[in-house]
Amino acid sequence: MTQTRDQVQEDEAGHGVVRKFMFVNRKAPYGTIYALEGLEVVLISAAFDQDVSLAFLDDGVYQLVKGQQTKGLEVKNFSPTYRALEGYDVEKLFVERESLEARGIAEAELLVPVQVVSAQEMAQLMEQQDVIVGF
Repeated sequence: MTQTRDQVQEDEAGHGVVRKFMFVNRKAPYGTIYALEGLEVVLISAAFDQDVSLAFLDDGVYQLVKGQQTKGLEVKNFSPTYRALEGYDVEKLFVERESLEARGIAEAELLVPVQVVSAQEMAQLMEQQDVIVGF
């Protein structure tokens, strides 16, 4: 269940309840709006002091690859924005090991520090979330 800012539940003392949000990125960074829109939603959620984590699976792992060149696509390269996540206290980035391996990408080729986890570990992380949003 996704809630708006005005609908956030309050605990008995009247404080807003922090929810665990996981944003799951499965799409390549360019060619659709999913990756950029997802990143913007993550930044907005973090600004509202929610517990935010990101998961990168399938072609979503390409969003974190260093050295992206977008000039030929005539779109802005937004990948440096991932480095700003730490400033928003978004430090839980998970990448599925099998997705990296299937695409021949090494962890050292990624822009930011991540936790590489197995598909089974990723499923367990998802089970711990209050809200999962897919892009």
